[in-house]
Amino acid sequence: MVIVEEKCMQSVPPPPYFPNASTLPPPPFPGEYRGAAKPSDLPPHLLLKIVYMTFPQTPGVDEGKIERQRKTLCWLSTQLRSVNRSFYIACEHVLRSTYLPAYKSMIRPPYSSDPFPFSSSASTSSCDTLQRETKVLDLFIALKVHEDVMVDDSSLHLEREDSFKDLFDLMQPRSRLEDLVRHYGVREGVVHTNPYGVNASSSSSSMFRVNNSGIGSASTSKWTSDFAPVPFSALSISFSPRRVGLVLTASGRKRTIVDVARTRDEKLEATAKKLALQLKVWLSDGSR
Repeated sequence: MVIVEEKCMQSVPPPPYFPNASTLPPPPFPGEYRGAAKPSDLPPHLLLKIVYMTFPQTPGVDEGKIERQRKTLCWLSTQLRSVNRSFYIACEHVLRSTYLPAYKSMIRPPYSSDPFPFSSSASTSSCDTLQRETKVLDLFIALKVHEDVMVDDSSLHLEREDSFKDLFDLMQPRSRLEDLVRHYGVREGVVHTNPYGVNASSSSSSMFRVNNSGIGSASTSKWTSDFAPVPFSALSISFSPRRVGLVLTASGRKRTIVDVARTRDEKLEATAKKLALQLKVWLSDGSR
């Protein structure tokens, strides 16, 4: 027999009645209701962990574990990283760390390589990078993931030896040389990476201008040995095995302002130093 005490039942008051219950957050979460959370709202380390967990750890019915993981890498490159910025950063971290050893193994001597992103202090996005070789690495990854999947899917697919020829014969040394010119140019005071121009607090009254012919020049309000550095975004490299030129883009026009000779076995660092010194001479002379 169960004895129910009436006093105990009446000790707990009934819940209050709210006519507009949709404005209240669901229990047990107090405060303002913010709606359903999205995967992109997760912290970067958790999102990266989720991306890593998409890789299969067991073989499939008609393919091995490695083949399934290569398809996942292709899926990251062609689809998942296009979802939004958070997924792009996570996927690029996985792809670049995975294919960096294969990329560096194809660097041809005497060339060097440093494709890791270098972000400017004035940059507002972690996706922005001044390191131009990073773009070459991303192009290599896009081609490599496709080639790997094609080789796995069909034994009749033969990887062409010249698939990466343009990347490592021209684009990689050229972009690497541009990064080195930025490095040595900033050190010599002839190149700046500030997207808003030269620091206004500079003691020099010089400025970088464009004359009527569309050619960039350095001028001063008075005769002085000081000069304004050239923005790195306006510089590019014309590269060949025997000669290298520094190209300035101003008012939509391009002109080779510095040209130096090089040997086939000359390191890119030595060539970049010569270009930076010649750029300093070009700015100091003022003969445009």
